[in-house]
Amino acid sequence: MITLILIVAVAALLAAIYLRGVYNEAYWKKRGVKFYQKSRALGIFFEFFKGDRSVLEHIEDIYCEFRNEPAVGVGSLFSPNLIVTDPTNVQHLTTVDFNSFMDRSIAPNSRDTLSNSLIFITGAKWKLIRQSMTPLFTSSKLKSMYYIMDKSAKDFVPYIKTNPKLKKGNAFNTLCTFCSAAMGAAVFGVTTESVFDSPFLKMAQKAGVTTFWQNLKFVISISSSFITRLFNVKLAAEHEAFFIGAIKQIIMERKKSNVKRHDFGDLCVALQEKGVLRDNETGLEIKPTDEILSAQAFFFFNAGVEPTATTIFNFFVLVGQHPEVQERLHREVDEAFKKSQGNLTFDIISDMEYLEMVLNESMRIYPAIGFFGRMCVKNTTLPVGNIKIDKGTTIFLPLFALQHDERYYPEPEVFKPERFSKENKDPIIDKTFMPFGKGNRMCIGQRFATVQAKAGIVHLMRHFKVNTVQISGKKIGFQKHLFAARLKNVDLEFIDR
Repeated sequence: MITLILIVAVAALLAAIYLRGVYNEAYWKKRGVKFYQKSRALGIFFEFFKGDRSVLEHIEDIYCEFRNEPAVGVGSLFSPNLIVTDPTNVQHLTTVDFNSFMDRSIAPNSRDTLSNSLIFITGAKWKLIRQSMTPLFTSSKLKSMYYIMDKSAKDFVPYIKTNPKLKKGNAFNTLCTFCSAAMGAAVFGVTTESVFDSPFLKMAQKAGVTTFWQNLKFVISISSSFITRLFNVKLAAEHEAFFIGAIKQIIMERKKSNVKRHDFGDLCVALQEKGVLRDNETGLEIKPTDEILSAQAFFFFNAGVEPTATTIFNFFVLVGQHPEVQERLHREVDEAFKKSQGNLTFDIISDMEYLEMVLNESMRIYPAIGFFGRMCVKNTTLPVGNIKIDKGTTIFLPLFALQHDERYYPEPEVFKPERFSKENKDPIIDKTFMPFGKGNRMCIGQRFATVQAKAGIVHLMRHFKVNTVQISGKKIGFQKHLFAARLKNVDLEFIDR
């Protein structure tokens, strides 16, 4: 009897999956959109779980197959999924018609304290929190905070020099150490040497580890907000006690000392002293509790560690492969140190044109993430193809694939920093180059992360040459990650100048 029940249950499940696939194909065909036949019901995430490739590679395959289409429908068990391939449609949904796509593709569980951050929250709540966090990322504030990042970068050089084993191999983890130190100083005001072996670094390393269950929780959160709430799926539950405790302590100490450090801790105190946050348009009110601020700190901290370390690592991989680029960078770095008498400022590092060009080209070839998602929040239409998009549709934007399309970047696999020179400005770059996202929902910490990466890069280049070490006989590829574009089969060696 039990065997019969199991057979019937499995048959019913397979039939439901088959019918969902038929529905998905018919749904997009009705809208005049091509449909990706593989995994018609379960989609790209099923392909990700059963294989050894990153999601960005699966999306790139689909992009290449349908590159002449304005968009392509893909399988999904719960809601319509669409990969938008046309740059004009990308521009439309990220900027022109932003209000129809203002939410990210992941809907947070309100009971998941640390996931209620800018990266996940939706609607009016997102607008209000972002507006409250924006003062931390103005040019004047970054200038005030630059000394924090610069000190971490300066301290990082002797840290490597006194630990020779750090010069050869495992470079990504070494760079994560610097990024953790810089973020620990910026978020928590930690400026002692012990930050290179702090609990924040250990937490960041743990948070950066991808497991099957962590990936599954993210996929569930993308696929169905109902299931996320029903099963109380939490993305960061194991870090709640540590992070909330840290923020509580920081706020308490700042209020007692009344010392201004121009960092996230100052902003927390200012918001709590201001009282309830209110959106005049909707009447929404949010009390800036320790828990709300802890969620923002958690997002800010983790977004500044692994993605920034990935950006720096990828930068050096490419620079290490191109001696002529490295030589020119060394000249620019040396000139900046000479001009500032060894005391780099925010303005000086921002004016390093060749560094900017090389960093942008490295983020084009190897962005820190391979795609990002949006959720349609009201019925609308994409202009190219006249594609009707229903509320609840999940949109994927294939930034890696767009940045490797030869129609927009001739010889896309060739490392050419000159693409981003002032003389070669091309309007198509504004539509297709988006390593930090695009539009109003792009990464709020874009400028902070860029300055942090530059600070680390210039101090390392002042003291070291970089050699790219590729594993013999193996092509540089991507590790199996849900969002990140982490390289494999390659490492770095730092050589004293």
